[in-house]
Amino acid sequence: MARGKTGGKGGRGKAPQKKGGPRKTSTRSSAKSASGKKAAAKTPAAKAAAPARKPVAPAHPTSPRRPVKARPSVVRMPAARPAAGKHAPAVPRNIYERDLDRNPANFAPLTPLQFLERSASVYPDKTSIMHGPRRYTWSQTYARCRQLASALEKNGIGLGDTVTIMAPNVPEMYEAHFGVPMVGAVLNSLNTRLDAAMLAFILDHSETKLLIVDREYHRVMKDALAKAGVRPIVIDIDDPQCEDRAPIGTLTYEEFIASGDPGFAWEYPGHEWNAITLNYTSGTTGDPKGVVFSHRGAALAAYGNATQWAMGMHPRYLWTLPMFHCNGWCFPWTLALVAGTSVCLRRINARTIFDSIVDHDVTHMCGAPVILGFIINAGDSDRRPLKRTVEFMTAAAPPPAAVLEAVEKQGFHITHVYGLTEVYGPATICAWHEEWNALPGTEQARLKARQGVRYTAEDAVQILDPATLEPVPRDGATMGEVFFRGNLVMKGYLKNPTATRTAFAGGWFHSGDLGVVHSDGYIELRDRSKDIIISGGENISTIEVEGVLYQHPAVLEAAVVARPDEKWGETPCAFIVLKPGMTVTADEIIAHCRANMAGYKIPRTVVFRDLPKTSTGKVQKFVLRDWAKEL
Repeated sequence: MARGKTGGKGGRGKAPQKKGGPRKTSTRSSAKSASGKKAAAKTPAAKAAAPARKPVAPAHPTSPRRPVKARPSVVRMPAARPAAGKHAPAVPRNIYERDLDRNPANFAPLTPLQFLERSASVYPDKTSIMHGPRRYTWSQTYARCRQLASALEKNGIGLGDTVTIMAPNVPEMYEAHFGVPMVGAVLNSLNTRLDAAMLAFILDHSETKLLIVDREYHRVMKDALAKAGVRPIVIDIDDPQCEDRAPIGTLTYEEFIASGDPGFAWEYPGHEWNAITLNYTSGTTGDPKGVVFSHRGAALAAYGNATQWAMGMHPRYLWTLPMFHCNGWCFPWTLALVAGTSVCLRRINARTIFDSIVDHDVTHMCGAPVILGFIINAGDSDRRPLKRTVEFMTAAAPPPAAVLEAVEKQGFHITHVYGLTEVYGPATICAWHEEWNALPGTEQARLKARQGVRYTAEDAVQILDPATLEPVPRDGATMGEVFFRGNLVMKGYLKNPTATRTAFAGGWFHSGDLGVVHSDGYIELRDRSKDIIISGGENISTIEVEGVLYQHPAVLEAAVVARPDEKWGETPCAFIVLKPGMTVTADEIIAHCRANMAGYKIPRTVVFRDLPKTSTGKVQKFVLRDWAKEL
């Protein structure tokens, strides 16, 4: 299918390809070097410009020698003069830069889109997606993604356009991760718990051209569209598993993709640095920032997930992590890479988790500590015996060692990772050592609670002094800021050059997280820089205090923030949720802390109440700080 766009850096290529497969980007002939300059032919002029070789000693030094000018081998010929205004092309000094140029035979841009095409080609009949009674194979998913891409192009969506989606973990959300970038557009996934004003801001800031939205969110999205300045095409996801649903647009997703071509010949990105997705960070202190991912970074993140977690081929993955959160930590692309099966889960609670694991023989899943809480505290009526050990990757707030130990006793093997939206989700992993298996369970849990070491695709993750950018000692005590550098760092913040420059100051990405580095090089978070409590000049890690609180047998959840204090400046304030049927007093909690930590770290205030959380399970500490100020 012909297109009216040109290839080249930042664009999309146009090399012809058979229908039904991707079209590779076109490049110039091999006469061009990697730097874009033509390689020079070896002319007499070029040879004359080359540095002279050292003279070689004659075989018979005593034999008579002719004058230099009389020797035929060194007769000096006049060099060809370049035409007026032109310079003779230079031959690269490096022999490995001569006639070894990048071309379509030896180079293709890194992109996760090719993972889908390969799985559909190699494993066409393997199950790719399960959602309620719906089942798709890899060949069907590939065809549906191409139908989506074709329909988008027919509606004028192309290179650099933003397609926004608001949906739970359903097949349409998975397909958008491939169909949208197949036409060079950028996928923007919305947090399903945002209010109308924030949604309207994101729609406008991202300059959304087309919106795909699940009808479950009809109330908030209609309000958001009324507030927004943009007027995108609206496509509804009409999922029968949603009970409370109403139309928003005039066309359903199935009707929309039915107009597309299942044999659509999509294109590789013109450059692997092209944007693939947009993710907005939580705007707790102002408007959210739009984090831009590249095709290159997304592909490398997928490779990292598959290799660092050692998933193997054809895992069965349960979607307890929202796909809208950092593109599901890049697992939509990872599962295409390993031809795994996505087990979608629209409603997440203890019963649906255990039912899905057992009924679909789930092998892997991801989630924030809130999902661990569902598992640990599941009632007998919700729990079902597991057929196998389930691999569970967790991140977000550092899970206390007591939580990790408890969940592993219930048939789950925990892998602890750490990252941020700005680093494609997981960028470090607590890589396990076989000899640690001989340690007591509590010590294993303590080691596993550390954030660990960098993913292989990341160049460096270090704890540095934020003022000097010098590494802190490997003593497990000196605190510094976590800095990232390498292929798993975002392109930058959309339309926010000031924030991008600040985040990349000094050649590192500044995370804002505080931590220490142990003697073995493993890092461990201590706090967010904004969450650290300074009491009487002493720094108190809220994570450390929370870890002690979780050791109390009555504590289900705990969060600690600073409360203003006239004498000390700030003191720790603990907000606690108790386990069902358990009772404990504030004095008993304080006594427990006194027996397990230094006196200045003990919470002076204890409040029993539910914790405010984001849709990904993170405790909203900015809300708790406001509550603490009002006490």
